[in-house]
Amino acid sequence: MRLGIYGAAEEVTGSLYLLEHDGRRVLVDCGIFQGQDEDKKNSEPFPFDASTIDAALLTHAHLDHSGRIPLLVKRGFRGKIYATTPTLELCEILWRDSARLMWEEAEWKTRKNKRKGLPPVSPLFTEEEVDKALEFFAPLSYDDIFEIVPEIKVRFRDAGHILGSSIIEVWIGKESVKLVFSGDLGQQVTVLDRNPAVINDADYVIIESTYGDRNHKSLDDTRNEFASIIEESLRDRSKILIPTFVVDRVQRLLYELTLLQEKGILSDDIPIYFDSPMGVKTTRVYRKYSSLLSSEVQDRLLKNLDPFSPRGLKEVITPQESKKINDVSFAIVLAGSGMANGGRIVHHLKHNLWNPRSHLIFVGYQAEGTLGRRIIDGARFVKVAGEEVAVKCKAHTIGGFSAHGGQDDLLAWASNFKTNPVFLVTHGERKASNFLARELKKIGFEALVPQKGYEMLLARGRPTVERKIEALAERPFKDLQGIVKDMDILLASLSDALEGVEIAEDMEALLLSAKVLLEVANQRVATKIEVAQSETKDNYPSSTF
Repeated sequence: MRLGIYGAAEEVTGSLYLLEHDGRRVLVDCGIFQGQDEDKKNSEPFPFDASTIDAALLTHAHLDHSGRIPLLVKRGFRGKIYATTPTLELCEILWRDSARLMWEEAEWKTRKNKRKGLPPVSPLFTEEEVDKALEFFAPLSYDDIFEIVPEIKVRFRDAGHILGSSIIEVWIGKESVKLVFSGDLGQQVTVLDRNPAVINDADYVIIESTYGDRNHKSLDDTRNEFASIIEESLRDRSKILIPTFVVDRVQRLLYELTLLQEKGILSDDIPIYFDSPMGVKTTRVYRKYSSLLSSEVQDRLLKNLDPFSPRGLKEVITPQESKKINDVSFAIVLAGSGMANGGRIVHHLKHNLWNPRSHLIFVGYQAEGTLGRRIIDGARFVKVAGEEVAVKCKAHTIGGFSAHGGQDDLLAWASNFKTNPVFLVTHGERKASNFLARELKKIGFEALVPQKGYEMLLARGRPTVERKIEALAERPFKDLQGIVKDMDILLASLSDALEGVEIAEDMEALLLSAKVLLEVANQRVATKIEVAQSETKDNYPSSTF
């Protein structure tokens, strides 16, 4: 049996795992890459033949975990797609919206290309592929064990991250080697969602590490911080823009704004624009499956109080209605996407980033390469919808509303395991993953930070880590560059790991030996280049006049 890790390794998007056993192949998640080089990464061939996959398991609906399933179908997948019912309903909403946005972007790029004499651009997938993917949906309930293919059994457990999110337990083979995929884990103290399920036994645990190197503020501190920022923003009587992820985050914000109204901090007459047709649809799904939400939400529903409808809320559906918000000088605007990399928030940023009286509140993780990340990193000018705009508004970041657990939440969940599993730390930027791995080691677990493309032969005990590479003598030169890139990542990872650590003599000897080998390799490459250039010069025909 084998586990392949093909995404969300030393990064936070593109989750993709492949389980293989006795001729059967099962995917766990198939997410979109977001941020730097996202178009290139998403359009690359899968590292397997999609038509050979027997089934796909989805931990939850977020696009970085589910968003390439329609592409998988486009490339030949015809297996079952297993997830909880809320996850599958949310996937349909998210995938259709993605297909529409991709089509619009492809049309725009095609028009530009036509003027330059370049070929047309095709979207990653279309609504037809979404329709086809929906035919393969197979809903599973929480807490029941199902055999999805011979000798592979699964159980979905509540992850406390978003509605329908799951930790997936997988039992493989007659030996019943057990893997646990954490998916994205919620916090131990939750507001909308239930607490992550406690699991005690596994041979391997694939754990996310989005916030593996830091903690969120407490719930009280987060709410006080949000109230303070809202009060400050209201005094400037301008636009308050909040980029929102339409699943979970926007519902949480609607609830928090309701609480601010009840406390008298937010006046009922201040308009709140919910500028997201997709967000409106997902909120309906939240109401439909409210029995899966927290006791705090249940209590309000029992009293006939809608937790997602603050007074003054205006649901904005059409593009024309969205544009009219430009004519309003003072309002709160919630719009996707959460990383400001697309969606209607881009339109509002273009019209408000330059205004020193406007406020921009980020309430979620901003991945590297996204517009949101550039703004919070302090960029003075950013390109928005093809136009360079000065960033003069007041930007705020609130991490406590995250649907992800912080470092202590992740360690608390991990500490429930009593069988001493091997932890594979994924779905986090390199620094966060390495930090969480070190913390897991401190509490007695073995922890590895795998790279994208690694495969592991699984058995009880230690995994065997493999890399699918041919003999070096048979590899073309361009593939050697891939090895150099892998080494660069390893060196950066090692550099992070050695911070504040006293180096032993044997470690110093190993590093010095590696340095010598690199110097030799560098010299040989330089020599080959010199020889090649010399041969080219010698063989070049002399000019005749």
